[in-house]
Amino acid sequence: MKAQVLSNIDEVSANEWNDLIPDNDPFCRHEFLSALERNGCVGKRFGWVPRHIALTDSGRLIGAVILYEKYNNYGEFVFDHAWHDAYNRCGMQYYPKMVSAIPYTPANGARLLSLDSQTDAVYPALLGAIKDTCKSIGASSFHCLFASKSETKWLESQNLYLRHDCQFHWHNQNYSSFDDFLQALKSKKRKNIKRERKSIADSGVTLRKLDGHSASHEDWEHFNNFYHHTFLQKSGTPTMNLDFFKEIASKIPDQIVLILAEFEDNCIAGSLMFSSDTKLYGRHWGCTEHVDNLHFEACYYMGVEHCIENKLKVFEPGAQGEHKLARGFIPTITESAHLIIGTTLKNAIKGYCEQESEYIESYINDLQSHSPYRVSM
Repeated sequence: MKAQVLSNIDEVSANEWNDLIPDNDPFCRHEFLSALERNGCVGKRFGWVPRHIALTDSGRLIGAVILYEKYNNYGEFVFDHAWHDAYNRCGMQYYPKMVSAIPYTPANGARLLSLDSQTDAVYPALLGAIKDTCKSIGASSFHCLFASKSETKWLESQNLYLRHDCQFHWHNQNYSSFDDFLQALKSKKRKNIKRERKSIADSGVTLRKLDGHSASHEDWEHFNNFYHHTFLQKSGTPTMNLDFFKEIASKIPDQIVLILAEFEDNCIAGSLMFSSDTKLYGRHWGCTEHVDNLHFEACYYMGVEHCIENKLKVFEPGAQGEHKLARGFIPTITESAHLIIGTTLKNAIKGYCEQESEYIESYINDLQSHSPYRVSM
């Protein structure tokens, strides 16, 4: 086996890369990662420098790591400000660090990619290549974010520290319709959702659900404006752009779910979601006019309907948001794994992770006592 560090994902075959991806995960696909690179959404400007690792055997790609050299923690959604501060207080450099994650995307999925039959050989080789890469650039640490349960379990067995967090996910219990889903909820929650949806139906707002085939250039221009408007309102940094959105729409059109809202012949809001073979992922939302409950309709309820219609099992609408609980999204643990290089702060960081996990467990237990469902999920 031979490991190669890639500064550009286009150095490997798209078909071979995609053959490694479980569940047709849209964010792991070569097309998505390539579009980020080709359209300037990652790179030195934003502190996400591609360092993907490709593992070959007799010239055939058998494993890979989605990997970036990082100089900030922007767009990671697993916050390590306290670690950075601790390094500074000790007179040490925290950056660069190595991160395996999908940029700006807190979605769960595979990070260590492997042919199914070869994980026992591929995982150790990939971790070895990651450690070599960390050493070559003087990285303080390696972080594998929002990884699959099987990956974090294996990484923990290799003495990486686990961190836990909480998101709110919707699970399809083989519902036949949105009304069927509502019947599973407690009366108060069911009535509230009906009231919110009715307010949109009575508002004069119309909504369109599009995919990469049906969305026009004008549709993507509208959505790009909403995306940028959201970040500018929050004094954030918009990293994606119109060319990126149009490229992924053309490259993975069947995995795109674009919701656009119109009022009095004006496009006023939009949400963008992506689908795998079994999951729907909510990613971006923006608007130029506020309409009560429009965010819930475009980002949650239409997503739930899409899952039911297409028999998708899980809907991950994004990070955070306790308000999602009342709308049928239940608290779910997410995991990341962390390798600290050097010994000075290892014990302190290990203790931090253990205490954080205890807090998250307690937090989720408390949330579960407020389940919106008539029968616990």
